[in-house]
Amino acid sequence: MDVYSTLTRSKQTFETINKNRVNLFVCGPTVYDDAHIGHGRTYISFDTIKRYLEYSGYAVFYIQNITDIDDKIINRSKESGIPASELARKFEKRYIEDMNKLNVNGVNLFARATDHVDEILDQIQRLIDKGYAYETEDGVYFEIDKFPEFGKLSNRNVEELESHRDIAETTKKNPQDFALWKKRVGVDEPTWPSPWGDGRPGWHIEDTAITEYYFGPQYDAHGGGLDLIFPHHEAEITQMEAVSGKAPMVKFWLHTGFLNVNGEKMSKSLNNFITIRELLKDYAAETFRFFVLSTHYRSPIDFSKDSLHQSERSLDRIRKYYELLDVEVGEESYESEILAPHKEEFFNSMDDDFNTPKAIAAIFGLINDTKNDLDSLSVEDKIAIKAFLDDAAHIFGVSFETEEVNAGSDDLLDVISEVRSQLRANKQYDLSDKIRNDLQALGYEIND
Repeated sequence: MDVYSTLTRSKQTFETINKNRVNLFVCGPTVYDDAHIGHGRTYISFDTIKRYLEYSGYAVFYIQNITDIDDKIINRSKESGIPASELARKFEKRYIEDMNKLNVNGVNLFARATDHVDEILDQIQRLIDKGYAYETEDGVYFEIDKFPEFGKLSNRNVEELESHRDIAETTKKNPQDFALWKKRVGVDEPTWPSPWGDGRPGWHIEDTAITEYYFGPQYDAHGGGLDLIFPHHEAEITQMEAVSGKAPMVKFWLHTGFLNVNGEKMSKSLNNFITIRELLKDYAAETFRFFVLSTHYRSPIDFSKDSLHQSERSLDRIRKYYELLDVEVGEESYESEILAPHKEEFFNSMDDDFNTPKAIAAIFGLINDTKNDLDSLSVEDKIAIKAFLDDAAHIFGVSFETEEVNAGSDDLLDVISEVRSQLRANKQYDLSDKIRNDLQALGYEIND
């Protein structure tokens, strides 16, 4: 298996620190609002990567952090009047609900930043003791001039570092030094006691304190969105390698590409910001999942209604073929000459940096080569093909089985729709709305 690492800018043979064991960390959300489809793209990708690693025989321990203390949470708390901790728990719960709906269920541990303050304080103290960090009147900062390799992940100069999520710069030795600990700024802000005064952690130190606690100073794979490479992941490397004296901190750095909406960057100002909850009102979760996997995880992806409909049609095509196989898969396994080249192409694609679009193309190659001759295939061939599709479905986190629909349900919905039309014509809106709401609760989308 070859995997691309952002650090080396090349594909490398996937070799782990401990044989057949993978420690994987992926940057989780800052829980101040509902997760959006960009989050969905990233976490579906890493969920699929974990599924394939496990299918390939690895034991994977997957940690995702939850940033539950941050400037954005504090600002939203002040706007809404909801305490920061309560706000964070609310959106953490909603985030996990969204992930479950997307069948993103491979995370072994959600690690909250606020549950690891002791580890954060310990790491900061060791950085101070080693001369990499210093205290000022408003916080504790990492002195990046002491770490000459800063920038090796992003290949950017230290002068380009933005003071991302940082506080006042007036007392820093270098404007680019980043915060490890932020001393109390406002009366109503959440704080924790520390040797440097009451305050809260900086953003970057949360992740390295968590990963060092569970994985040690070095581990196998770290993932996240492309936008996190600089400065966040760069700062993580700087902190961890400085405090441990060991490099590299991570063997494989994996980053998902940007998600755009109709060719434009997603933003609230452009009115194209879509949460996962909004998406799932109109589209099936498996359709979105298949849409995500139809593009390589490192490539940019353009979200549109047309592209989702195309994914829906593609998934439906596989399901119809799967249904036509009309055999039961038991414990016995069979080889199939007609399946063999397509199966090999599928797994070669997945072994080539988790290339899901090429793996999907292998499935359609199989369908094209056999769909017109299904009746002539042996039962053993059909069982082998169906077993392969079951494995592919598991790796992709979707189902290829056609959902059962009660006979006559479309006709019944037509009758209900006609009744609602008559009710609305008679201005009996309360009863019409009740029928609509009851149908929506059963999973039917009704638009007037």
